[in-house]
Amino acid sequence: MDTNFSDDFLVNGKFSIKKSSTSYEGKLTKEEGKKLLIKEKEKLRELQEKLYADGSKSLLVILQAMDAAGKDSMIEHVFGGVNPQGCNVTSFKTPTSKEYSHDFLWRHYLALPQKGMIGIFNRSHYESVLVCKVHPEYNLSEKTWKTVKDFDSTFWENRYESIRNFEKHLSQNGTTIVKIFLNVSKGEQKKRLLDRIEKQEKNWKFSAADLPERALFGQYMEAYETAINETSKDYAPWYILPADNKWFARVAAIQIIIDTLEKMDLRYPVLSEKDKTELEESKKTLENE
Repeated sequence: MDTNFSDDFLVNGKFSIKKSSTSYEGKLTKEEGKKLLIKEKEKLRELQEKLYADGSKSLLVILQAMDAAGKDSMIEHVFGGVNPQGCNVTSFKTPTSKEYSHDFLWRHYLALPQKGMIGIFNRSHYESVLVCKVHPEYNLSEKTWKTVKDFDSTFWENRYESIRNFEKHLSQNGTTIVKIFLNVSKGEQKKRLLDRIEKQEKNWKFSAADLPERALFGQYMEAYETAINETSKDYAPWYILPADNKWFARVAAIQIIIDTLEKMDLRYPVLSEKDKTELEESKKTLENE
């Protein structure tokens, strides 16, 4: 089945989280999806090699989602076939005291992919308008503000503007950005959290701290909806993937990434006449050994 989902989940216009499906209801079967993923992984590896050889551009893939939505397994299944020398994954946890002593974008600048590389952010600078919006008291750790009353509508508008400017700057300087939100339902999240408790080999993935955050699921959805609407731009688009079916989310994600790389007009280096001559001479030398 020749199926491409690269444009189906692009945010184009006003985004509504309530109208966004969390499950795939198309005709592609799970078995077909797994076969398609294998095929697309070969294509992704070829494009990654071309990106590396071109050396003039980079790709930044941002993954955001609620707990248990499948970010880690997506990275494993989508990028498992690429050359690790050309791909970096950064997982952002709670900022350290050193990171809090800088502006909220500082640590993300440090993790950006260099030219020729694919960079993957597992969580990202968006935590500052997601977790920190649901828990505004976290912003006090930056020590610039004295009370949660400082975090008014102007504060958040400035944060969104900072993010837009940051991403536009990257886009203008050779980094193509793809932002993916794995949209998992509250019911599916419950199943996956229970699975982590019931299966001993998955116990390490579960934290009791997940439950208080789950109780704020609705607030997080509101924060995501606002952030996505404020920051989905041509130079840094958001894609909203139904994530209740992990196999489908992986297929859709890899096709979005492939489509993005194909539009980057990547080229293998063109050899000069001198280089071609040296190549021919080297060939003759090897053949005459």
